[in-house]
Amino acid sequence: MISLDQFQGCLLGTALGDALGAPFEGGILERLLWRAIGFTKTGERRWTDDTQMTVDLVESFLAQEKIDPDDLAFRFAKSYRWSRGYGPAAAKILRKIANGVDWRLANRSVYRNGSFGNGAAMRAPILGLIFENKPDLLSENTRLTAEITHAHPIGIEGATLLASVTNQAALKHNSVEILQQLLTQSPLQEFRPQLEISLEWLKNGSQVSHLDVTRQLGNGIAAHKSCVTAIYLAFRFREQPFLDMQHFTVRVGGDVDTIGAMAGAIWGAINGYSSLPDNALSKIEQREMLEKLATQLHHHVSERP
Repeated sequence: MISLDQFQGCLLGTALGDALGAPFEGGILERLLWRAIGFTKTGERRWTDDTQMTVDLVESFLAQEKIDPDDLAFRFAKSYRWSRGYGPAAAKILRKIANGVDWRLANRSVYRNGSFGNGAAMRAPILGLIFENKPDLLSENTRLTAEITHAHPIGIEGATLLASVTNQAALKHNSVEILQQLLTQSPLQEFRPQLEISLEWLKNGSQVSHLDVTRQLGNGIAAHKSCVTAIYLAFRFREQPFLDMQHFTVRVGGDVDTIGAMAGAIWGAINGYSSLPDNALSKIEQREMLEKLATQLHHHVSERP
């Protein structure tokens, strides 16, 4: 059974990777803006939409005792604040939902085929712990949480990969074996090259540079340009300190907060909350709330038949 330490590690790893990555997100203007709004009034590092939507997901699950996309869509919309760094498409969708548009219509209102960004994937890792040893339920519920904002198959597939990887990693499966299994499950073609490259690097123990990671795996906001990147980073650094992974993630660049959040979630699910750097954790906002939420989630999942 996945432990409380791992539940807390996954949720706090998300927040830590997110908060430490946010100052390096985007271009000069984005960084200057975050310099102005990236700390609370008491000086704690703020996290972004990556963590907020994960919190929304957990709170919805605890309240409804299941994944209820209608309730989740309501919570996503209610929690929306521009200062959390939501992507433009997600912001438009959430504002529509807040104004009464059904999410089933709103999710294709910006892009006809739906968004294929990484916004669904960034909140998916915790699902891998909720649905331990229940692969069919994991797949179905990941899809339900994803399509509220990311209806495109690529966006959904990115979320599915993150949830599945976190599940298997938390159960202490070997990194190489996890990637090999993913490749046998016929992921969308858009993800296969990055999975194959990551598998080769991990099998060979290759210490590739951050430039290699950026060029060959990607660092963008599209799911197929960031999800496998986060998976690779979590696996490459799974037996090394969290901050070593985070520093490397910053050098990879691009969508640093989301890649950091996804990698942090996987790393935390493997190594647990007790292995996260306490000094860094003490400087992020709402740490106690996140600890409590993870504890409630673990208790609920543990008591469930």
